[in-house]
Amino acid sequence: MSSAIKNIHARQILDSRGNPTIEVEVVLFSGEKGVASVPSGASKGKYEALELRDNEPDFDGKSVNIAVDNVNKIIAPVLLNKDVTEQYNIDNILLELDGTQSKANLGANAILGVSLACARASANYNEIPLYKYLGGIDANILPVPMMNIINGGVHADNNIEFQEFMIAPVGAKSFSEAMQMGVEIFYTLKKILKKMGLSISVGDEGGFAPSLNNNSEAIEIIIDAIEKANYTTEQVKICLDIASSEFYNNGKYFIQGNYYSNSDLAEILENLVMDYPIISIEDGMAQEDWEGWRLLSTRLNKKCQLVGDDLFVTNISRIKKGIEESIANSVLIKLNQIGTLSETLDAICYAKNFGYTTIISHRSGETEDTFISDLSVGVNSKQIKTGSLSRSERVAKYNRLLKIEQQLGDSAKYFGINAFNPKIL
Repeated sequence: MSSAIKNIHARQILDSRGNPTIEVEVVLFSGEKGVASVPSGASKGKYEALELRDNEPDFDGKSVNIAVDNVNKIIAPVLLNKDVTEQYNIDNILLELDGTQSKANLGANAILGVSLACARASANYNEIPLYKYLGGIDANILPVPMMNIINGGVHADNNIEFQEFMIAPVGAKSFSEAMQMGVEIFYTLKKILKKMGLSISVGDEGGFAPSLNNNSEAIEIIIDAIEKANYTTEQVKICLDIASSEFYNNGKYFIQGNYYSNSDLAEILENLVMDYPIISIEDGMAQEDWEGWRLLSTRLNKKCQLVGDDLFVTNISRIKKGIEESIANSVLIKLNQIGTLSETLDAICYAKNFGYTTIISHRSGETEDTFISDLSVGVNSKQIKTGSLSRSERVAKYNRLLKIEQQLGDSAKYFGINAFNPKIL
């Protein structure tokens, strides 16, 4: 069978932070190949699948030689001669081979690299683009980019607690127009920061990382950049990733030198939504603070998109609990949080069935791999997070989407404001 797997080989490469990660190549008897690399997050959810690292002196303990060996010596022999087009079968074999919920034996990075490389090899074997392979003829919606133009939290060496301050060009008529708007605002922001005597160095996700007086000042500077770039806050909205688990301790949230209860933080975030053109808030409460999430959802579920990242970790069991308790209304999707393509697709489908939006997301430690661009179109997610308008590992994802839009031609769709929850926005 020409679609059968002939060889699987993994190697250690470097991610955008210069840390080791894993790349996997799958070769078919037909001669077709598929290559995929695995990203890594700095801000990680407690319930994410395990990223296996060596914890040896080399690379400060971050090498992935064990994960590489797990692919080459354990996974590869089992998958040889298997039909690469049977994605769910391949992923089930990987899950059974590991035998743990967290993928602790083989490592989620090893498993995911194989899973994604198989999907790409299958798309190449079928001679169709990856997004068409994943989504079929319905794969024609370009996502609204949520561009992280000011970095804070663990993604930057500054004094801002909130992790991401993003812009969403909801007034654009197409993805390419959205990119133009984002670029013009990004470089207008650079001029404003420079004029203010603030740092224009960038953080892990390509956004600027200035030290500011508070989180609100970051929002106000972004609004200034939107307007100075000749756009309005009707055309370009603001999205936040609070990443509140990073400053949560003993039931309190530590912001700007003060401790706040979950009720206090819910009020703070509600006031921000009332005062500024914010349409999406990610991880407004910590991953363990279900009470806080209930408070926040009661206040904002009908006013703003509330995104669970650390809360849900692309895991159906946690998404189910959120749905049952009417918590949040959107799920951030990260392939390496769960560890296989099949489980990711299942999580997306489950969330959509209950009216939750899905946002395909990168990680702060990225590679040049553009799989998530094709995934976002393949599943018609309508929203994507892949960083700012600088750093090639971020821009590569945007460039891939521009190419997909061109390939789709007149059939390409861009939903703008209608991509967001709640629909009354």
